[in-house]
Amino acid sequence: MNFSSKLLICFFVFLLFRPFQTYGFERYNSHTKYDVYFKKYTKRFFGPGFDWRYFKSQAIAESHLNPDAKSHVGAKGIMQIMPKTFDEIKYKNPSIKGSSLQPKWNIAAGIYYDRNIWKLWKAKRPFQDKLAFMFGSYNAGKGNVLRAQKIAEKNGMNPNFWSSIERALPKVTGRHSKETIGYVNKINKVKKVLR
Repeated sequence: MNFSSKLLICFFVFLLFRPFQTYGFERYNSHTKYDVYFKKYTKRFFGPGFDWRYFKSQAIAESHLNPDAKSHVGAKGIMQIMPKTFDEIKYKNPSIKGSSLQPKWNIAAGIYYDRNIWKLWKAKRPFQDKLAFMFGSYNAGKGNVLRAQKIAEKNGMNPNFWSSIERALPKVTGRHSKETIGYVNKINKVKKVLR
């Protein structure tokens, strides 16, 4: 066996045994400043058995945990909540107080809003699909996801599976569907590496 063959074998062995790519999200394991709020409000709005890391993953996808984040459309804070939505949440749930720029209340409002969306998707579907419907609705709006369901059903797809929504959503939101699909996928990738 010549030198180049040995080098090639070493290279393939290296590729085989190297750690899988995690997209750098593992760095958020050391960002624990707001974990107490994710834990508290997940337990309050989803119950003690629900994994709070889903919402931390969502916040990473939304703002990279930046409490000062502001989007070009006006969404604010860690969970990127629109001011009008934050006011509606405070009205419906008086236990949520303060400003949307305060991390505690922004996280509380975001998880409460997730809970309201979660309850909308009542049809029987796998847990991961229900999560995708919730996060997809948070990003694109539940009306757009409902329209995608109708298109999916018309095209012979199961409207209760997220894979069907991924195929139908471009007919509803056009190029913006990539953002929503990427958002849901990013949350799942982040969640896989959070401890």
